[in-house]
Amino acid sequence: MIQIFDTIEAINSTAADIFVTAAQKAITEKGQFSAVLTGGSSPAGIYRLLASTEYKTKIDWSKVYIFWGDERWVPLDDNLSNAKMSFEALLSHVPIPEKNIFTMYEDGISAEDYAVKYEQSVKSILGPDGKFDLILLGMGDDGHTASLFPGEAVLNEKEKWVAAYRLESQNMHRITLTAPLINKAEKIVVVAFGEKKAPALKEVLHGDYNPATYPMQLIKPVSGELLFLVDKSAAGKA
Repeated sequence: MIQIFDTIEAINSTAADIFVTAAQKAITEKGQFSAVLTGGSSPAGIYRLLASTEYKTKIDWSKVYIFWGDERWVPLDDNLSNAKMSFEALLSHVPIPEKNIFTMYEDGISAEDYAVKYEQSVKSILGPDGKFDLILLGMGDDGHTASLFPGEAVLNEKEKWVAAYRLESQNMHRITLTAPLINKAEKIVVVAFGEKKAPALKEVLHGDYNPATYPMQLIKPVSGELLFLVDKSAAGKA
């Protein structure tokens, strides 16, 4: 499903409303809410809105568990860190217990070894089913999502829930949730705006199935909902 908006602000408020509704529903039904945050510039406005008094008071943050969809393998205080942005915009402004936040980085361990450890953390909260209540994703101009980049071997992963690898084009390691885990989620929300996203979005939604080139096409929920929130510029070719 795709929803097209006139402004980025409208996307942000819709995404924030979805987050709150999903949190309230999960906490009422299960006693906890598991959410996956995304990095990049796209979600910053959503996070700031969730941190506002209007929104943050609607959620029992003591029952919220936060994970990330992917991360650059850099220290948490590095400006490239997705977690750093998330803390600055949201997590430092809400009463969420530190033990409920699972960042995708740790000193003194390799990215590959930490991916194994991170998968165990996911299982400790979600159990063997691995079903997140809500996953927020962005989409790159090239059609990538999380750290599922075009042409990379991680696109073929079928067993691991979390994987790490060296992305040569960026000269760094990345750690990411894999498509099989993402697709277990109850709800997946993809946020994309700007005309640079338009060609890839058209291919993702209407092109031939070619996930090696457009990895976003791998995201097909097993039983949950997939929702694209985009502006008119991103939807221009769709």
